Amino acid sequence: MIIDMPNTTTRDVNRRLLRERDEGGAIALGRVLTLVVVVGDRDPEEAIEAANDASREHPCRVIVIANDVADKESSLDVQIRLGGDAGASEVLILRPSGALERHLDTLLIPLLLPDAPIVAWWPYEVPKNVAEDPIGRMAARRITDTTQVLHPLATLKQLAATYVDGDTDLAWTRATLWRGLIAATLDQPPFEPVHKAVVVGQANHPSVDLIAAWLAQSLRCPVEIERVTEALAITQVRLERTSGPIVLDRPDGKTAALHQPEQPDHRIALPIRQLRECLAEELRRLDADEVYGEVLQKGLARLHA
Repeated sequence: MIIDMPNTTTRDVNRRLLRERDEGGAIALGRVLTLVVVVGDRDPEEAIEAANDASREHPCRVIVIANDVADKESSLDVQIRLGGDAGASEVLILRPSGALERHLDTLLIPLLLPDAPIVAWWPYEVPKNVAEDPIGRMAARRITDTTQVLHPLATLKQLAATYVDGDTDLAWTRATLWRGLIAATLDQPPFEPVHKAVVVGQANHPSVDLIAAWLAQSLRCPVEIERVTEALAITQVRLERTSGPIVLDRPDGKTAALHQPEQPDHRIALPIRQLRECLAEELRRLDADEVYGEVLQKGLARLHA
């Protein structure tokens, strides 16, 4: 069900939600959080689809804030999506204009679920300081995605300079499976130190820099990055040890080959993670990701030391 409410108010939106709940059943009950999605002037549909998929694991109210393309005075256009058009959530798409754009936090307050945590997500461009942004100040978790910004590596440095507990980035989440496989491999004999690590991947993909920073911070060894224009995200990690190198190689973005000294090669499913998977993973936790914070603030500095 899709309900368009042009030139409306948050009070009228809440009244309409109550009416639909009374007429259609417990639409808004059982929600565990409010997910605020700030898309700017980008098409919100991809983000809404990912949020709907993630809501099947984390039922929530999704509030999408999109720029109003029309040049209007202060007004608020809202679209409500319920039922099959909203997954296991309810979706409110807000298009504020004029003075309302400068007071988004005040605009949002009447629409937040009571006594439920708030998670803010910027699927595209990132504010200069996410924790000090009006939306960021309201949120327990703040999710960015540097794979979608215009200048990924510069944005990573910006996020490192302004990091606060509760910040996280989907470029970090996209590397979760790589980190797990590497950690599991190093947890097997022989327990030798790594003398050097090499990360190969797409030239401007921030996951490449984050996995390299994680290795530099965790292993305290030199780490090199080989940037390849035609690569798909992370394609290879090599760990040099006295007994020989460990190589995790994924040239096709689907299946990885694990090469270890004096052991048969292993084939491992390692597909490029989809947006909905990464978002659902981040919504599972509302505490600070301390490892990400350490990698962002200290690991990146080790790469450029």
